[in-house]
Amino acid sequence: MNEDLLMMTSAIQALNTVEGYEAIRYNLSSSPQEFVNNATVTTILQEELADALPITLVNGEVKKKGAYPTLDDISTFMGIQFVMAGSADGSCCGGAGSDCC
Repeated sequence: MNEDLLMMTSAIQALNTVEGYEAIRYNLSSSPQEFVNNATVTTILQEELADALPITLVNGEVKKKGAYPTLDDISTFMGIQFVMAGSADGSCCGGAGSDCC
């Protein structure tokens, strides 16, 4: 399996544990109607075809397309510090007063 996809799956699971955040990942092959129902995504796919995938939306706004977001991207998009589990950064993932996953 693709390492970027594994990281995204973990990031989505982690975001869904943070109060006030919800992350959902749709797959075109298993949930095509979700793509059709979103006018922004439909337009992008009509113009750029599959090269635009994956498409990252935050509150309906396109944040990234053509590649999965990095942890830095996710941190910027969501306004929280997002680091890999086991990070040496002691200020996160349990640090006092931190907003992170």
